[in-house]
Amino acid sequence: MRVWELARAGDSTRIGREMYEWIEDLYPLCRSMTGEGLRETLRRLARLVPLTIQEVPTGTPVFDWTVPREWNIRDAYVKNSRGQRVIDFRESNLHVVHYSVPIHTRMPLADLRPHLFTLPGHPDWIPYRTSYHEERWGFCLSHRRLLELETGEYEVCIDATLGPGSLSYGELLLEGETSDEVLIACHVCHPSLANDNLAGVALAVQLARELAGVSRRYSYRFLFLPGTIGAIAWLSLNEPSLRRIKHGLVLSCTGDAGSVTYKKTRRGDAAIDRAFTRTLQERGDEHTVLEFSPYGDERQFCSPGLDLPVGCLTRTAHGGYPEYHTSADDLALVHPWALADTFGKCLAALGILEGDRTYLSLNPKCEPHLGKRGLYRRALERGPAPDSQAMLWVLSFTDGHHSLLDIAERSGLPFQSIRAAAEALAAHGLLAEQGVIAPVPAPVNSRGARDGSRLAG
Repeated sequence: MRVWELARAGDSTRIGREMYEWIEDLYPLCRSMTGEGLRETLRRLARLVPLTIQEVPTGTPVFDWTVPREWNIRDAYVKNSRGQRVIDFRESNLHVVHYSVPIHTRMPLADLRPHLFTLPGHPDWIPYRTSYHEERWGFCLSHRRLLELETGEYEVCIDATLGPGSLSYGELLLEGETSDEVLIACHVCHPSLANDNLAGVALAVQLARELAGVSRRYSYRFLFLPGTIGAIAWLSLNEPSLRRIKHGLVLSCTGDAGSVTYKKTRRGDAAIDRAFTRTLQERGDEHTVLEFSPYGDERQFCSPGLDLPVGCLTRTAHGGYPEYHTSADDLALVHPWALADTFGKCLAALGILEGDRTYLSLNPKCEPHLGKRGLYRRALERGPAPDSQAMLWVLSFTDGHHSLLDIAERSGLPFQSIRAAAEALAAHGLLAEQGVIAPVPAPVNSRGARDGSRLAG
């Protein structure tokens, strides 16, 4: 089985349910940029796919950055004068500003208030906040709970450590027929956020599991990284081998009920941009294709000094839904059907990349006689399907300069119809793939049989 056959062969109900169950399992863990929550997430993923977990020590220089200190948290709370936890990390790991420095003290509400963060417009939601690069501390809570806090003294505790350690990430390489790579990355640094973080993680795992079982032209490298610094660290440590990356994709926010969105690479016309654009057009569903913008981990891969062709696949784009980076990005926001739908579209686009070839016609002077080769008759037997049209389009543009994707875009026909037509024509000795030496076909006599005689003029 080839990659482009997976989308047709897969059980979408099973695939969506599996991804949702993985999200359920990972959702309670307190992930951050570094630390044991991140490692435990990677360990659980390694039970699903054979990840290698890498550790980059604190202080390692990575381009203009330095790998930060490791943060781990055991508990955090704010207690009122009666000893009641009015803010409790054990209720939600969003209650603490991530990377808060440890603190244990008492203070009046007036002094505590500057360290409290809420969303007045959504009074029942808890925001997600971080302080990765500034030593400070804070708590997040619903605005409704903030308004309920009484004047008085509060006990404040963040039982955390911030010190030497390492940055963790997971990596998996599925080797293909060539060493050219498709890079698929997702971020694993967010705490209990289901769509922004875990949906992309689950999709990457499902792609790795499915691709592992089929024939692959490309090698596929999967990266499970903490956001920003993880991508920077990986790129810095692997710079000599980046030339192998021919196509790339960042997965994020892939499980909500919105329509699929693809954001282009910085180049704007890379093969992966065209493959996803073509796939979404062919599927006919509502979708959005965005031009590149410097947001998300794709901006690291696309930075000018590297210029890797890495796009981004989401459903509703970053920040495009109100629950983004809040406690409302919970298990109810992601749907098995949406996860499966994103998976199917992603596989279809990868199938285009896998199947794209450039051919040269071996019979370029006028149209070859398809009927005596059984090709035209077979097309008629199938009725008014695009097969015969696809063969004529392929024959018109297999000049060694147009790829199958070029032909699909120009003709408006489905890419897989163009690919199938090219393979049929090549099997009958009418085309040769560029870079592949094809056997010279025997001439076809007037009765349609191959022999060594010359055709009559």
